[in-house]
Amino acid sequence: MHDLLANSKWQKRDLIFIAVAVLCLTPLISSPIALVLGFTLVTLGLVPQHIDINQLTKKMLSYSIIGLGFGINLEQAISASKEGIGLILISIFGTLIVGWMLTKVLRIDRKTGHLIASGTAICGGSAIAAVAPAINAKGNQTSLALAVVFILNSVALFVFPLIGHLLNMSQHAFGVWSAIAIHDTSSVVGAAAAYGDEALLTATTLKLARALWIIPVAFISALLFKGDSKKITIPLFILFYCLAILTAHFLPDFTSLYQGIFTASKQTLVLCLFLIGSGITFQKIKEAGVKPLVLGILLWVIIASCSLFYIQLIM
Repeated sequence: MHDLLANSKWQKRDLIFIAVAVLCLTPLISSPIALVLGFTLVTLGLVPQHIDINQLTKKMLSYSIIGLGFGINLEQAISASKEGIGLILISIFGTLIVGWMLTKVLRIDRKTGHLIASGTAICGGSAIAAVAPAINAKGNQTSLALAVVFILNSVALFVFPLIGHLLNMSQHAFGVWSAIAIHDTSSVVGAAAAYGDEALLTATTLKLARALWIIPVAFISALLFKGDSKKITIPLFILFYCLAILTAHFLPDFTSLYQGIFTASKQTLVLCLFLIGSGITFQKIKEAGVKPLVLGILLWVIIASCSLFYIQLIM
């Protein structure tokens, strides 16, 4: 009888977890909420132990990144890259270098620090999702990096428009600044939309250009963290991501299909964040300490202030 009750309780826990996971595949759940839901379930002991969530998450992250490639307009991205190539290169590789230095100074785990720097340098959660499998990051390393990025994303939505108005920034200047200094594309769009239509158009186009740099950064990351192996392996999902971008560009007749894949991939990424959140426990947070958050804040302040100074100087 006891075994039957225990089995019933086990099944109930599974059903709750699956129900919330399915809910994350709907537009009702956003990325930050998904992360919180996962953390809430694991705190309440409602995460099934018989599912290898880390392995499942890695696969789904790779598939999501590939699908996102169908939403990249290659011509617009290349055009925007040409116009702001200097600022893009300096901000991306400058952030990665400073992130590497601060990671050593703060004595943070190398992979966790690199993931936070990558998310700050390019496009937040998407960059972390792409780089994590490339460097074979563990679930807790990816979880911490994503948590840091999403906390700062939430702050940026409110702080950036306020600073922009206080400094009387033009629509174009604010669009450039938000695209450079805010992590996730969704938060860039939110902050820019609140500022104005021109800011939104500028920010969206430039952020699109930055998204292309996921490819070389993920590849470089794989080289940096290849360990003792002399053989360099190119992560397959990067190749498929490139193939998705090229397919959407050279076969434009299937635009509606590509848009559907892109939308589904974005929502699948939300599900991935739920799964990642379900791996974050108070014990893991305690073990990590506040240093990852300090790293994220320092990098964010540096890139935001330096890019703001540069934009104000030339625009």
